[in-house]
Amino acid sequence: MDEALTLFWSKGFEGTTLMDLANAIGVNKPSLYAAFGSKEDLFLKALDLYQERLGSFAAPSLQLPSARSGLEAFLRALATFQSAPNTPQGCLLVQGALAGSDDSARVSKVLCDVRASGVAMIRHCLDRGMRQGELPPDTDIDALARYFGAVSNGVSVQAASGIPTKELHETISIAMRSWPEVS
Repeated sequence: MDEALTLFWSKGFEGTTLMDLANAIGVNKPSLYAAFGSKEDLFLKALDLYQERLGSFAAPSLQLPSARSGLEAFLRALATFQSAPNTPQGCLLVQGALAGSDDSARVSKVLCDVRASGVAMIRHCLDRGMRQGELPPDTDIDALARYFGAVSNGVSVQAASGIPTKELHETISIAMRSWPEVS
């Protein structure tokens, strides 16, 4: 499964061929189908593995006592994960099938839903921050969650472009300056 994940992460859903997968896993195409079903099924299994790894690396940050600190740690963990050496750069959730043919519509929809759940996680953290008095009462939590989701996705694109972790963290420092201050 690691080989399939690496291929999908580096080439995306459509860019990864059945031959790529068969060669990486060390089986022929019929054995690939027998073991995993369709290419889409294999992608979804690889996506589950990716989410498990990314989630265990970054999601606990959102539980820090301070919502602001938790969000910042979460974004930094994402940047570190997405720019780590010895793995593909960027984020499978962002690059996996952002655009594609009708054949990849289901995969694109699944990834869109997963990205939306990431924004929902951020929103939940911000809501906690609002309840704890870390944000002004008139803060538009939905808009702020979408903003930090966009920052996260942008960091992913920058990581895929080869921007080093240190520079990604500098970008996050700038983004965190947009945290609304309580007066």
